[in-house]
Amino acid sequence: MTGQDWTGRILELDVGPVAHGGHCVSRVDGRVVFVRHALPGELVRAEVTEDKGGSFCRADAVEVLRAVPERVDPPCPLAVPGQCGGCDWQHATPEFQRELKGRVVAEQLQRLAGLEWPVEVEALPGDVLGWRSRVRLVAGQDGRAGLRAHRSHRVVALEKCPIAVPGALDRALSRRWRPGTEIEVTSDGDGQVHARELATVRGKRRARQLAGGVAVQHAAGRDWWLQAHGFWQVHPAAAETFAAVVREWARASPGALAWDLYSGVGLFASVLAAQVGVTGHVVAVESGHRAVRDGEQNLADLPQVSWRAGRTEHVLRSLSGRPEVVVLDPPRSGAGRDVVRAVAGAGPERVVYVACDPAALARDVATFAESGYRLERLRTFDAFPMTHHVECVALLVR
Repeated sequence: MTGQDWTGRILELDVGPVAHGGHCVSRVDGRVVFVRHALPGELVRAEVTEDKGGSFCRADAVEVLRAVPERVDPPCPLAVPGQCGGCDWQHATPEFQRELKGRVVAEQLQRLAGLEWPVEVEALPGDVLGWRSRVRLVAGQDGRAGLRAHRSHRVVALEKCPIAVPGALDRALSRRWRPGTEIEVTSDGDGQVHARELATVRGKRRARQLAGGVAVQHAAGRDWWLQAHGFWQVHPAAAETFAAVVREWARASPGALAWDLYSGVGLFASVLAAQVGVTGHVVAVESGHRAVRDGEQNLADLPQVSWRAGRTEHVLRSLSGRPEVVVLDPPRSGAGRDVVRAVAGAGPERVVYVACDPAALARDVATFAESGYRLERLRTFDAFPMTHHVECVALLVR
């Protein structure tokens, strides 16, 4: 059966468990079918949308024959098969979305780290709509801005986006653009909208700021001024929430050494600096040079924070001393084996790990376990409602 191409075939599926990535798992004739727009326990008709041979294919549920009680009508008319790929779970109640994400995190920890861990995903303050403060749009062939379809380069034009901060996209969606142009829009902590155009001209990538440029954010008792399209948490309540968890779990002592790896503009470094005081030392490591400049300016009143610009795996080789606590917030791919081993080799009493991908977290937790650290606490947050993404904060101890 693996030599056949099922693309376009209609399958009747008993929908099985949720899987990482915004879909559920079914099986037909010995093959796995990853089906979107369905929920566990449903009976659906699904159209195969992608089949590269091998043991699995992908499909969209185009008709629900038996629905589960948690199914709802999507609030966005484009959150359906063949349309916008930005959301994964609009057809589920918010409570069930969080339950599904919890199942995914628990499954990844069990499969990749060998841990049986109960996971309850917590809602962040605010609504499940109107939260997304950063959006990257792309212009289609007709010049209208939109988002891409799932696993496709095809642009689905938008009139509005229900999960975006209200009003943030109005100007970008009201005009025509050169086809292929990307438009980055950021709504900052004061509601100011920043926009820039990313276009390829004569083979070169060029950015042009259209509105704003320097954003202000508010978290951890401070005002943060930073490049508007640099890294900051997308959900308006996320930065404050994660900083509070880091503060509770880091517990850095006055006068101690602490490391903040993948530090961005220094959100967690500011939390650690308040704990270690002026007699302590916080080393902030960040590869983005603009983020380092923004961080140095924002934390200029904290002389106990020093900055190292460079890739974390490289900078770690030159760091000395034994930190009492290490905080790390790596990209979606995770910290990786080399960084985890280097952190564990430094011998901190505690590691606070902020993760935006449960599979990467689970792999790194397994590596920490090999190096003598165990997972002690875990909190999981629905920082990206309506999508499959989830944010975790883990505490590891020796």
